[in-house]
Amino acid sequence: MVKGATEEPQENAVSNLDAVKIKWFRHHLSIWGTQNLRDFSWRHTCDSYAILVAEYLLQKTDAVTVVPIYNIFIFKYPTLKNLAKASIDELKELLEPLGLFFRAERLQKCARIILEQYGGKIPDSEKQLLELPGIGKYTARAICSQAFSQPLAVLDTNVARILERFFGLQGERVKSRCKILWGAAEIIAPNKEVGKWNLTLLDFGAMVCRAKNPLCNDCPLSAKCNYVQTQRNLESLKKT
Repeated sequence: MVKGATEEPQENAVSNLDAVKIKWFRHHLSIWGTQNLRDFSWRHTCDSYAILVAEYLLQKTDAVTVVPIYNIFIFKYPTLKNLAKASIDELKELLEPLGLFFRAERLQKCARIILEQYGGKIPDSEKQLLELPGIGKYTARAICSQAFSQPLAVLDTNVARILERFFGLQGERVKSRCKILWGAAEIIAPNKEVGKWNLTLLDFGAMVCRAKNPLCNDCPLSAKCNYVQTQRNLESLKKT
């Protein structure tokens, strides 16, 4: 297949997303979020350092696994200076249960660069954050939205799965680099409280719209979900 043959229809699908359906999606998901957001310590602070650390630890790692290690980390290394001066062997030992063996070195290098180039102040721009080691588009935007209240949407596998299922989109294999899904995430995000919106999507994907065994029967979005309708149609065909 010629490259781009399936991309154009999908790009058109994103630009032509039904505004009424988007509004309905936002409304019902926001209601769910007010009652069901998970309670993690890094969500109770706007401290940019604490959020930077949390987002590093959360990379490719389940939030529940991160909780005890994050708490120990912040206790042992409460500031950028503490982190920059830390023993790399101790850092590696602490973060070993999270995987990604290079995480400790990148995090410490990041801290040192911020101290040297930004006077110890964590950058509040996506562009500057992307120049730091170990920070990609998702992490940069998560920091901007959570620490600096900037209206920047995020996209990870959880968010991608929700958007694909509900709106009937088909992203590329590597979701985090998919322009189609990033475009959809930005269009669908509300204009206000995007940080809370991002957390709502993340938690909804982890708790309801799961990769395996999604809770479609208990989902507040099922009435207009493309995935649910498709599954019901398939079941009807099997019965005929």
